[in-house]
Amino acid sequence: MKRRGFIGKMTAGSAGALFLPGWLQAARAAGWTDPSARDQKKLVVIKLAGGNDGLNMVVPYGDPLYYRARPTLAIPKEQVIQATDTQGFNPVMKGIAQLYREKKVAVINNVGYPDPNRSHFRSMDIWETASGAREYLRTGWLGRWLDTLPPALRKPYMAIDDDEQLSLALKGKTITGIAVRDPKKLHNTLQRGFFRPLAEMWQGQQSGNPSLDYLHQVMEETVTSADYIWDKTKDTQTTVPPKPGGDPLAVALQTIATMIEADMATPVYYTTLNGFDTHVRERPQQDRLLKEYSEAVTAFAQRLEKKGLLQNTLILTFSEFGRRVAENASGGTDHGCASNVLIVGGGLKKPGIYNEAPNLARLDQGDLRYTIDFRSVYATLLEKWLDADARKILGRKFPVLEFI
Repeated sequence: MKRRGFIGKMTAGSAGALFLPGWLQAARAAGWTDPSARDQKKLVVIKLAGGNDGLNMVVPYGDPLYYRARPTLAIPKEQVIQATDTQGFNPVMKGIAQLYREKKVAVINNVGYPDPNRSHFRSMDIWETASGAREYLRTGWLGRWLDTLPPALRKPYMAIDDDEQLSLALKGKTITGIAVRDPKKLHNTLQRGFFRPLAEMWQGQQSGNPSLDYLHQVMEETVTSADYIWDKTKDTQTTVPPKPGGDPLAVALQTIATMIEADMATPVYYTTLNGFDTHVRERPQQDRLLKEYSEAVTAFAQRLEKKGLLQNTLILTFSEFGRRVAENASGGTDHGCASNVLIVGGGLKKPGIYNEAPNLARLDQGDLRYTIDFRSVYATLLEKWLDADARKILGRKFPVLEFI
């Protein structure tokens, strides 16, 4: 067909498609009804590393067994920010409590998995890969989600970890996410030395050596992803500058907010707040961290809401395990099992306390028993938020929850 005949037969929609970025064309070809990055649903995952004490985060102040198990560590009833007649928030979490009153928070109690592991490293691997307790996987649950995307969308920038090192959760078999703490710094680093020339030299070529070809692919994808992220964000600035000596989560979430506001194609963001291994003097350490968490998440949610973006954003907060119910002799708590998961967002179907409070009268060797498998939380997010096949990604079917 000649050029004039081709153009004459095109509809307005198909003509416009020629000028869409490649990922939008692929999205439309894959059947997405609205490929606008601004209207795309976003998932932000916050990892509280070290084993957060869920009982002092969402406090069962109505249960006398809580105070009996923690004679010095328990938060006094009059200080708890009440959410229900039996549970409430740590008093330092004023921002989260306000979001809760605005119906933007869902608290899922008793989240864990069968045969729990109390090792930081192993339990975090289980949470990040969505494996069973005796199953060892080399790919993460969000990395396997990346693997299911259409080839044109299978780009590292589709899942960004605001860190210096990429989380296992974002590592797939054919593609991985990208770790970006400072878009400008990453872009400038890849401009220097051999990175860009080597990536350009090997672009689209095959050496016949699978390992070498994979290395070239990773380098090429890293360079192009860094270019894309910097190009989208270079004309914006975060509204909360880093505070000297602290509040890294606030900085991370403001960087992520900048990326979301820049209409980046990225659906998944990941970040970590460290320091929750509270064996000794738990109250001051956890209170400081929970205050930072609450203020950072609240500022992030409020910023997105002002831009009309919170309705399409969900924030998942988890930790690799909870703490034991009874306090130890050092004013802290030791490694436990089940804990709570927080979901923050503007489009919750069932905000509030999602399920029953922890049963402190029926423990498993001093630990909370799980009643919701964490993979049900993942299955819900995959199916209802990311429009993915959760069974294919998680390896088997898990019950889908109703918080969205």
